[in-house]
Amino acid sequence: MNAPTMDVEVRKLGKVGVIDLSGEITSAAESRLMQAFAAASEENMPHVLMNFSKLNFINSSGIGLLVTLLIRARRQQVRLLACNLSDHYRQIFELTRLNEAISIFATEEEALAAVDMTLA
Repeated sequence: MNAPTMDVEVRKLGKVGVIDLSGEITSAAESRLMQAFAAASEENMPHVLMNFSKLNFINSSGIGLLVTLLIRARRQQVRLLACNLSDHYRQIFELTRLNEAISIFATEEEALAAVDMTLA
């Protein structure tokens, strides 16, 4: 059996570090996810946007990793945002109340526009 895989790409768009997630978020993704957050939030980036458009799967351990990431972001005073969640994962965010701590947007463009509004 192959270990679940998650790939990440980190981009910087103005004052936002963007983490493009693809594959599967499970406990096996911890190191990659934390490294991606560190890269996205370096240089005092006040916002980190997680783009879930290419996500295939997330399990309960993956949700736990997102909670850990949220705690780390709060300690660093970084605002976490999410975009392109499927209806299923949006419901999971609502059930776990992650949506109360992580701002959710339908698209990357909407998230970036919301950040622009807070900076104005």
